[in-house]
Amino acid sequence: MEPAKLADPQLPELIAMIEREIAELQFPSFTFDDALSLGLRLVKLGTDRGLPIAIDISRTDQVLFHVALPGATPDNELWARAKARTAARYQEPSYLVGLRALSSGARMEDNPLFDTTVFAAHGGSFPLYVRGVGPVATVTVSGLPQRDDHDLVVEALRGHLQH
Repeated sequence: MEPAKLADPQLPELIAMIEREIAELQFPSFTFDDALSLGLRLVKLGTDRGLPIAIDISRTDQVLFHVALPGATPDNELWARAKARTAARYQEPSYLVGLRALSSGARMEDNPLFDTTVFAAHGGSFPLYVRGVGPVATVTVSGLPQRDDHDLVVEALRGHLQH
């Protein structure tokens, strides 16, 4: 995974963009049917584009949807789980967790409380927010550069919520 540069002048704009996505991408409720529909939307996007990705939708200790598309590796599964744990722990997209650390001149991986064998502050996992409730699950993609993983999840969320 490619980390953003510590002194990247675009970090504030990127952080603001993700904060806007959080405000925009809120569900009225989130059901098993929503998990299936969102997961299948990601499968279609990935299949149509020939993307070698793993897709996971989970809440707490329950897998709601999980698949690996052709070309995905076992490492993508590990990354997906680590990114989902990060999004669930911090209740914000895993990409934003890493970018916030970089904007303060550090890396999340340098925080002694951030166990890199369990968590990953890289793009690709987005909490599923229910308006008025907060995050209830996570949707995660792994297999592409971190910004692309994040953007694919956002594209799928937008499509699902506009449907």
